[in-house]
Amino acid sequence: MNLFADLLATTSRQTAASPSAAAQTAATQTGPRIQKGRRGVEIKSAREIAIMRKASRIVATVLREISELAAPGMTTADLDRHAEKRIRELGATPSFKGYHGFPASICASINHEVVHGIPSSKRLIRSGDLVKIDTGAYFEGYHGDSCISLCVGEGATEEAQRLTRVAQESLMQGLARIKAGNSLLDIAGAVQDHVEAHGYAVVEDYTGHGVGRNLHEEPSVFNFRTRDLPNLTLRAGMTLAVEPILNAGSKACRTLKDRWTVVTEDGSLSAQWEHTIAVTSDGCEILTDRDF
Repeated sequence: MNLFADLLATTSRQTAASPSAAAQTAATQTGPRIQKGRRGVEIKSAREIAIMRKASRIVATVLREISELAAPGMTTADLDRHAEKRIRELGATPSFKGYHGFPASICASINHEVVHGIPSSKRLIRSGDLVKIDTGAYFEGYHGDSCISLCVGEGATEEAQRLTRVAQESLMQGLARIKAGNSLLDIAGAVQDHVEAHGYAVVEDYTGHGVGRNLHEEPSVFNFRTRDLPNLTLRAGMTLAVEPILNAGSKACRTLKDRWTVVTEDGSLSAQWEHTIAVTSDGCEILTDRDF
């Protein structure tokens, strides 16, 4: 699940200008899995990463099952029920359900829906739909977070298939730039260059993020070159959710009246892939890797 890009930029400016103001902002957050008070960028211990590895394996397992389960005629609520059931069976709690009031265990966004689609028994999946499924699991005090994009059934257009492929490639291009000593801009540049080389647009309204005891932690892991967000040097032990979001048309988005579902302004298709990773001295470990 992604962050508003301007949220961390605003919070970072508040922290620099007035630590008490930032603390007041954080204290308004509610929910059992939202730590009060900003902690900055955390370096996780080997013990903590071992727990996150288990949380992330649960997420990877559920997403792998959903990728095999999703079919024309199902509803997004069907997929949400499966995800919640399996997350709980595997000993975890859904990270998303109840998070700032979000009502489900997955975000299910179809075609021109960009992020944060609310599952519904009325939302039928049709052959050819491009479906984004984003979910998280909270296990022994730590979160894992990941997203996949699926072209469901036989009727997907070449454009949908290409957009999905390029989105996944851009994620892997970004991950290839991760190692201790590199920077967030190294990730962002690799993602942006790959996306734009294929004629697509990087969504700038939402970014990746740190992840651990909180679902959303610092830093903001942006997917585009910018001077508006802190460009941190990566350190071994950082745990990040890297999640490029691509639009086939304009990068512009808008939020629907449900106050969650974000759609492309021009109605074009959107795709997203996400992994939770741990930074190492010479690369990264993909904690939500589905190939196991």
